[in-house]
Amino acid sequence: MSREHGLDSLRAAAIALVFMYHYTSFVSHEPTFGFLSVIGWTGVDLFFVLSGYLISNQLFAGVVRNQTLSLKRFYARRALRTLPAYWFILALYFLLPDWMGGQHPPPLWKFLTFTQNWDLHGGTAFSHAWSLCIEEQFYLVLPLAVAGGLWQVGHLRRAWVVLGALILMAITARTLLWFPYGNDFSAYHTHIYYSTIGRFDEFLPGVAVAMLKNFNRPCWDRLMAQGQRLLLIGCIAVGVALSVEYRFDEGQSLLITAVGYSSIAMAFALLVAAALSPRSWLHRIQIPGAYHLAIWSYSIYLSHNAIDNVALRLFSTWKPNGMIAPLLVAAVCIAAGALIYRTIEVPFMAFRARRFPSAFEPKASASVWNTSTPVDSLQGIEVDR
Repeated sequence: MSREHGLDSLRAAAIALVFMYHYTSFVSHEPTFGFLSVIGWTGVDLFFVLSGYLISNQLFAGVVRNQTLSLKRFYARRALRTLPAYWFILALYFLLPDWMGGQHPPPLWKFLTFTQNWDLHGGTAFSHAWSLCIEEQFYLVLPLAVAGGLWQVGHLRRAWVVLGALILMAITARTLLWFPYGNDFSAYHTHIYYSTIGRFDEFLPGVAVAMLKNFNRPCWDRLMAQGQRLLLIGCIAVGVALSVEYRFDEGQSLLITAVGYSSIAMAFALLVAAALSPRSWLHRIQIPGAYHLAIWSYSIYLSHNAIDNVALRLFSTWKPNGMIAPLLVAAVCIAAGALIYRTIEVPFMAFRARRFPSAFEPKASASVWNTSTPVDSLQGIEVDR
């Protein structure tokens, strides 16, 4: 099987953006990477869009084939994919707090129930797990909606209406929350930036891409035939969205708060669609290193803040010149991510492939293997997060 190089490139870009933003915020305290240091927080938004597409594409492909979704199998697959590495890093934060940064984490039960992002205050240990919490909440709700029949072939208008209504609900909620919290940096992050209601809609553009792909093939085929144009439009949309964000104070203005998050996610969704088109450069060109950054991105995300904290203490006595410091920290983050991926993620993914090869009930007359579904082998088409 060949990999989707475009999705690898986007995932690699997402983790690079997150690293640059957090390095600037926690280590250098200056725009080490220039413009990218300021807009790097949008790497999480890109991860959300990618997750929205990958998981919904897996589920919708089964719906189209009239397969029966097994919630037990789906949640078992999700648990084996995300929990082992997460629990490992979580254990380090609680068992070795000084080594991991010295800050106190929120109560353990919040991490175990993926509610740590609720009423989260910045400066606590493992605070960046807030995005993982929102992802797990999304993984909980989406299959329930699929099992409940929201996406029924031939009756998809209501699904599009629901998606539009949810985006409008998120925009409305953020707008209303901005007035009491918009001028207070800490309160803004607690009640809007980290909150489920403030960020859940960023998965939906990815879901929309998967809906077009699986339920409207004529429209999808026409879109895929315009891959280069789609890539150009996506690049322009992302450039405009990020430039507006850069102009309006790192996302805390009313404009960015109300519609900016949704707009950035929609712009990224255009790039996801372009990445799937065989006619686009994003799909055809394999960027050196993107593949490995993509498959290691989850473990890098989990571990990079602890490494940043170690670097901060180290650089207080040793002052490396120029870009030596960020490149050194990046290399250590990548190495740690690769190690965690190999020793923890891969064995559990292999077990998952044997025990739960599909999220759908097996049929006696057909193979349970789904060749269009994301798989986690190193040679797979798409690696879900």
